[in-house]
Amino acid sequence: MPPAEASPKALTHFLGISQICTWGAFYYAFPLIAVVMQNELGWSKSDLYGALTAGLLLSACLTYPVGLAIDRGYGRQVMMLASLGTAALMVAWSFIHDLTLFYLVASALGALQSAILYEPAFAVLARRVGPLNSRKGITSITLWGGFASTVFIPIEQFLLNHWGWRESLWVLAGVYLACAVGFLYFIRPELDVIHATHSTARAENKARDKSIVHQALRGPTFWLLMIALTIYACMMSTFTFHMYPMLQEKGISTVEVVQVIAVIGPAQVLGRVLISMFATSVSMRAMGSILVGLFPIPFAMLMTDSQNVWFLAGIFGLYGITNGIFTIVRSQVVPEMLSQHAYGALNGLLTIPVTIARAMGPVIAAWLWAISQDYQTVYEAILWSSLLLALTFWAANQASQRPQSKM
Repeated sequence: MPPAEASPKALTHFLGISQICTWGAFYYAFPLIAVVMQNELGWSKSDLYGALTAGLLLSACLTYPVGLAIDRGYGRQVMMLASLGTAALMVAWSFIHDLTLFYLVASALGALQSAILYEPAFAVLARRVGPLNSRKGITSITLWGGFASTVFIPIEQFLLNHWGWRESLWVLAGVYLACAVGFLYFIRPELDVIHATHSTARAENKARDKSIVHQALRGPTFWLLMIALTIYACMMSTFTFHMYPMLQEKGISTVEVVQVIAVIGPAQVLGRVLISMFATSVSMRAMGSILVGLFPIPFAMLMTDSQNVWFLAGIFGLYGITNGIFTIVRSQVVPEMLSQHAYGALNGLLTIPVTIARAMGPVIAAWLWAISQDYQTVYEAILWSSLLLALTFWAANQASQRPQSKM
């Protein structure tokens, strides 16, 4: 019997904790650091978010090979080395005064995110327990990850207030270093369900997976789902990186901004707890079809000029619940809509445009802000994107239910 620390449950919980750290220390900390860097170094919002975009575009180039590497049993090396690299780059970032060097460091940082965020974590777990048995574990990982904003936004704000942005990056580097040690300890490829299969069966599975990927690319479901998830990624990335200055622009205090954003974490967890209660009986495609119809509501409400903190907290709470559940949905629609096999490869292909959109969203929003000097146009763009998301996801759902649409 393997030791307790090698159990799927232990792996699941650690992967969840790692998502708090990796999302919190980069995605949620970046907007706060960017505001301080903008004031101290005199760089524009477009400069800062352009560097982020460059990194996330490079990340798009790595998503498919990362998925393949994990499918072939290299999840431990991939996630550990990416965490070590991120820690080193965080330290390098703390010494930067030149914009060109910042672009180089930010590009490398963004590229490494392809190997440590949700998608690789889901793929590692799916390989460990099998794709058909991964739903409960994926739900658990996202439950943990939902606390990223609640934990790291107050921590980063505290570090900025008391130490400064350069010193805070050393703390964040320590977080990634701890994650690297955890990946080395908890990810045990020799215990993977897929690893345990006979070599002949593995060769057959490899050929089967290649055939499945080719067949998926010939059908409408894959492309419609890709469009839907790409729109979702662009929308969520834009909102995640700009919610802090968006709320500041409304005229509320920094303390109130942090309090409002901190609502997202518990709301996401609440949504994920609710869906976990019905995880085995509810179709993810059906749940997704409901959720995409709800996304426009909080974004439409944000277009008001209200400075009421309770009203804003309610909006962010609704967003958190909806987004929290959809995070689980997007990880599970691949087996439901496309195939129960080749999870890493199919997910990796879907993630390429998703990562590009995730990269472009924040910098496009920065450009729109620079033109109008306010976020109204950005709000409108996000709202229209949420409506288009609903239409494309519904179309993908319909296409996936046609005969021979799923492999």
